Amino acid sequence: MFHEAGLGERDPIAAMLARAFAVDPAMSFIFPDAAVRARRMPRLFRLLYASDARAGAVFAYEGCRAATLWRAPGRTKVPLMETVAGAPAFLAALGPAVARAIRVSHAIESHMPRGRFWYLHIAGCDPAAQGKGLGGGAIRVGLDRFGRTEDCYLETATEGNIGIYNRLGFEVIDTWTVSGGGPRFWSMLRPAG
Repeated sequence: MFHEAGLGERDPIAAMLARAFAVDPAMSFIFPDAAVRARRMPRLFRLLYASDARAGAVFAYEGCRAATLWRAPGRTKVPLMETVAGAPAFLAALGPAVARAIRVSHAIESHMPRGRFWYLHIAGCDPAAQGKGLGGGAIRVGLDRFGRTEDCYLETATEGNIGIYNRLGFEVIDTWTVSGGGPRFWSMLRPAG
């Protein structure tokens, strides 16, 4: 069953997201070494979970096998004071990868559409549970809650995800590449309704 996740689920969801994003092109660019990526991503996803939960909502499947992290309209970007306050924790999580992470983050922010929308910041499913509809189900929970009255937006660096998002009503509105040898991204929008 899907539910709105609480703070007590942060650690298992962060661990699951680290497994789900183990070969993601953006995370592979940020952390080129697979061992470093596996070690650093759980801490990074814990921080992202906390920020997104404050700015929107987190939905999960029982056992934390799939989850989505959403940011509300007008809260898609992290406020300056939160960025400053959270900088030491993010620097510790990213280590020497901080410059590549900032490059990805700035590229993502510069390609966001204008106007009001719910931002599907992160969607992931444990690799052991993939192919069972859990990832799509976690996205549908957010779409059912927010997408009837507001547009929804996401970006993906995994081309294979485009078909999944298309089936959920998202359409590609832009494609772009992170400078300095970074990954290619597809920006996707789902109109309200």
